Amino acid sequence: MSAEQTLQAHLAALTARDLAAFTATLHEEVVVVLPNGSRLEGRQAVTDFHRDWFADLDWTQELTPLSVIETAGTLVATYEADYCDVDAQGAPIHARNVLSLVFTHGPDGWSLLHDQNTRLP
Repeated sequence: MSAEQTLQAHLAALTARDLAAFTATLHEEVVVVLPNGSRLEGRQAVTDFHRDWFADLDWTQELTPLSVIETAGTLVATYEADYCDVDAQGAPIHARNVLSLVFTHGPDGWSLLHDQNTRLP
């Protein structure tokens, strides 16, 4: 798969809440930085987090592309994410984040190495 195809497969898996397809796009040493600054390190930790998140059917996320830059071995895609959810009491949550996804090319093809979410004011 090309870098762009891997990016699109990753985003489609996220939207569909397809854990197997999502995990297939992850680098073994992937790092995810959540909007609160906490970090998830490694494919298993990221998969475990997304298993729980995907099971929650209340959230939606709309991504607006800001940039996609590809070099010989790296693809960096940046989006504005409009995230909606409800908390445990049913109160609405609305957040806007900048989402940056860094894919790298290795012997097994393209995979997500870094996912950074930064809360916008």
